[in-house]
Order: sequence, then C-alpha cells, then structure tokens
Amino acid sequence: MPNTPNWYDEGMGHIWLPYTQMKTAVPPLPVASTNGVRLTLSDGRELIDGIASWWAAAHGYNHPHILDAMKQQLEAMPHAMFGGLVNEPALKLAKRLAAMMPGDLNRVFIAESGSVSVEVAMKMALQYYFNRGEKRTKFVHFRGTYHGDTLGTMAVCDPEEGMHGLFGDVLAKNLLADLPRTQEAADQFAAFLKKHASDVAAVITEPLVQGAGGMVFHQPETLRWLREACDDAGVLLIVDEIFTGFYRTGSRFAVDQAGIVPDMLTLSKALSGGVSPLSVCIARESVFDAFYDDDPSKALMHGPTYMGHALGCAAANASLDLFEREDYAAKVHAIEGQMMAELAPCGFAPNVKSVRVKGAIGVVQLEDASAIETLKPKFVERGVWIRPFRDIVYLTPPLTIGEDDLGTLTGAIRDVLGA
Repeated sequence: MPNTPNWYDEGMGHIWLPYTQMKTAVPPLPVASTNGVRLTLSDGRELIDGIASWWAAAHGYNHPHILDAMKQQLEAMPHAMFGGLVNEPALKLAKRLAAMMPGDLNRVFIAESGSVSVEVAMKMALQYYFNRGEKRTKFVHFRGTYHGDTLGTMAVCDPEEGMHGLFGDVLAKNLLADLPRTQEAADQFAAFLKKHASDVAAVITEPLVQGAGGMVFHQPETLRWLREACDDAGVLLIVDEIFTGFYRTGSRFAVDQAGIVPDMLTLSKALSGGVSPLSVCIARESVFDAFYDDDPSKALMHGPTYMGHALGCAAANASLDLFEREDYAAKVHAIEGQMMAELAPCGFAPNVKSVRVKGAIGVVQLEDASAIETLKPKFVERGVWIRPFRDIVYLTPPLTIGEDDLGTLTGAIRDVLGA
C-alpha cells in the first residue's frame, strides 16, 4: 500500500490481525482519527462507517459527553483492583443496569470483553447446580449461533457453519438444536430439553438476531418458547445481548420485545459506546442466592484483572446518560424505515437472494458469495466502510447517523451490487 505512515510500515511486520489469513490478506487500512460517523485514513480520505466498529460505536465516535466523563475519571483514578476494593463508577453502573433490566435481573458482574461475560454466565450456570448438589455439565445451543472466540464460548457456537469447526474435537461437547420458529418446533424443542434436562445447566441464545451467523432474524415468540421450555424442564436460560443490546433491534433490549426474564443476560459493545473494553453478566437474584452461603467453596471464583474498570465504567455511565436523555427508539425507527426503502431495490440486483431489515440492521444476502472479498475495496472507493462477510452485505451504522450519510451507505450497496 503506497504512502503509508511510518508506524504502519514498522508495525505491520509484527502484528497479528483478527480473522485474517496473514499471508494472503489484503493489507488493512490505516486509520488516523475518528469523528461522528467517519473514519479518517492516514492519507486524508474519509469513510462513513456502516459497521460502527463491530456494532459498538452506537453514539458515533468521539462523543464529547463520553470523552469528558473519561477525562474526569482519568484524572481521579483510571483503575484500582476490584478484589477487596470497589469504585464509584462500577457501583453506579451496576445500580443503573439493574434498574433497566426486566424482573429480578439485578446482580451485575463487570468484566472486559463480551466473550468473557458469556464465559462468566456459563460458569455461573454450571456452579449454580454444583452448589445445589447437582452435576449438570452441558449447554444447549443453536445452529447459526455465535457467542465468542474463547474456548468455552466456542463450544456453544455453531460447530458446522461457524468459524470454529477446526477445534471441534477439543471443545466441550454440548447439545446442538435448531432454533424453534414455529409452535410445532417449539413443542419438539421442549420435549428434547425435558429429555436431557438432568444433564443441562442452561440454554444459551442470541435474541432476535443471530449476528455473526449471518444476521439471521427470528421473532419474539421464539424467545418466549425458549423461556417456557426452560421453566418446564427446570433449566436456566442465558440470553446474549452483546450485539442486540441498547436499541440495535429497535427496543432497548431485545428481550423487551418478548417480555421474558432470562436467568442471565450479557452485554458489551454499545454498553461503553464503543470507547472502552467493558462487558457485564447480569444474573437474577435466584441465581445469586445459590452462591450466597457461609461455605466459601460456594463463592463464584472468577475475577478478571480489570474487573470493574473505573475508566470503562465511567464511559459506560456516560453512554447510559445518552441512551436515557435522547430518544434512541425513534432514531432506530427512522434508520429502519430508511434502510427498508433504500435497500429494497437490491432485491432486483443480480446474485441477490434476499433483503431484510430489523431495527438498525440492514442485510442483503447473496446467492453466490465466492467473490465477496472483492466487494470491500469497491465500497472504500465510494467513501464508505462496509465489511461483508459470509454471504451477506450488511449495515449496522451508529445509531446517531444522519439521513444523508445513511443514504450514502445504502446507495453504495445498491451501486456495487447492481454493477
């Protein structure tokens, strides 16, 4: 790549990039700065970000309210260990999140990455039964699902269509099922779960959208059926809202559309506004009670070094301020309507299988994905950052994006796919 900065030339020989075959990959683009919904490259080109940094930059980049809160916290205390010590931003965040949750989801475990929060939820589920004298060691997960890249979360991702098939022989063996989308399928799933209940600690699912599995949508009824099946079988339910949380599907949380209370719920990404690594696992009081005991061996023995990270929690509190002060449901409703109208013509383009939109998620699915990597530079040429994967071209823009910028993104998709 010509005219790259020194830091790029000197560092690329030492970095290991994510999800990348380093030998054959097209070199990544060097980003110099961000602002609003734009990425500025080192050569001065600006790209409208249609992906919101893997769905995290819900408020856009460099939001002054979040940056000001972090500056104040940085001067006071960036971090202090959460073992034997606590800090105001973390406890404030826990209280605020508990108030947002349905039912008695009110015990908040604060970690760093989304994968870790799911690992924590899985560990809670296992020990919940251990502490009750039951040895349940399996999880039920679904085809098309993704929950993370750590060893535990890999074992509850789709083993056939997902990216972790290479590790199948060394991962924990769990129970794979089809996500129920009809009443008949729900009845079959309930029978399946009851049959295996004595071995199952929890069912784990992504609500309304299977993200990395190809942005596949399902209805709120599916979540209600899962909740009913878990209640009937006496099994815990984990809902992974790392992608869907904070209005991405239209409501503040996807579970709000189903009216259910999971036993554990995980959040990350938009939680901190895409500014700081941060995640939470929020558990129901009934789950917490299984650990609350005079016996020290019943405590949850988990504690990331940066648990309760004060600086990240300050960013998250500022992010929550924005979600509470502004009508994000209305913002997403407008984004949804515009994407529905402007992506619909893609359905007539060659090689397009389907077009679908839910909340601030727009998807164009291709019939043949063999040349999908060739689309990325064509989007850059049009001044947008859109990163197709699998067989889809998709948009998950910042929720603050304006009509004109969103129109540029949808127009680029129509142009590239139409050509």
